[in-house]
Amino acid sequence: MSVGLAAATANSLLNAIYNQANYTAPTAIWVQLHVGDPGSAGTSNVATETTRKDITSSFSSASGGAVTNDVAITWTGVAGTEDFTHWSLWSASSGGTFYQSGTISANAVTAGDTFTIPVGDFDVSLTTAA
Repeated sequence: MSVGLAAATANSLLNAIYNQANYTAPTAIWVQLHVGDPGSAGTSNVATETTRKDITSSFSSASGGAVTNDVAITWTGVAGTEDFTHWSLWSASSGGTFYQSGTISANAVTAGDTFTIPVGDFDVSLTTAA
């Protein structure tokens, strides 16, 4: 399984820390749904519901090495009947730079349904020293 930070994102963060390289934060973050592992490029197993949702400014301040959404993320009238199992983060509503991927609990939807990730249910964390 290849969920996690994109190699380019990880390299940029590591270079900022260890090589004093400037890091340019994303100006926008978009989330896309998947029905399986998005793979190392974030492009595998894209859901029939291809609409990416803008989640810029939708997260709490980091604490304990983690962030969580403080705004519900909703897709209305989803395009197909399937199980959403993964997500990927991007710099744009289509195309763009892939930043990261992760898993969600399998969520079966029927075409036309509304799918929502409630406040506090989209969690992203990095391993921290105890």
